[in-house]
Amino acid sequence: MQKIIQARFEEHLAVANAVMQSDILAQVERVATVVKAALANGNKVLFCGNGGSAADSQHLAAEFVGRFQKERQGLPAIALTVDTSILTAVGNDYGFDKVFVRQVEALGNKGDVLVGISTSGNSPNVLAAIELAKSKGIYCVGMTAAGGGKMMEVCDECIAIPAKITARAQEMHILIGHILCELVDGE
Repeated sequence: MQKIIQARFEEHLAVANAVMQSDILAQVERVATVVKAALANGNKVLFCGNGGSAADSQHLAAEFVGRFQKERQGLPAIALTVDTSILTAVGNDYGFDKVFVRQVEALGNKGDVLVGISTSGNSPNVLAAIELAKSKGIYCVGMTAAGGGKMMEVCDECIAIPAKITARAQEMHILIGHILCELVDGE
């Protein structure tokens, strides 16, 4: 068991080191600048993803609305993954591929930021939300694993973690999300 535990920590550190040697740090800074400006202009941040990425969406929206590390006014952020009535109604009436796009249609406004999280970068419901968001003047950020999938082509900024193992990419997604929260809150 100790070998497995040590190996996972070594994998995590290797991915973190690869991120630090990439353009991702500059990407995170650019995204933080856009998010800060959007919030200062009265806009909001929308998050979406499936499975573990849905959980990350909820976690990060909670950090904005609640607080991260310091006391401040709540910031407008919504995880499009949390309303079971919307998800099941839209999924039933229009199909699962529409569960996020319908919410972007209803809630997204020009100047908002959409953060789509998908380790494959190819989740149809996340891609549909991004495509509509872009047409509405919403800045789109993707968080993916290695390669970025189709999200690399459609996002304004796609943070593709250089990891092929989903768990290692997700670990970096939440770290980056926490860094964004800290930067938005003020250095």
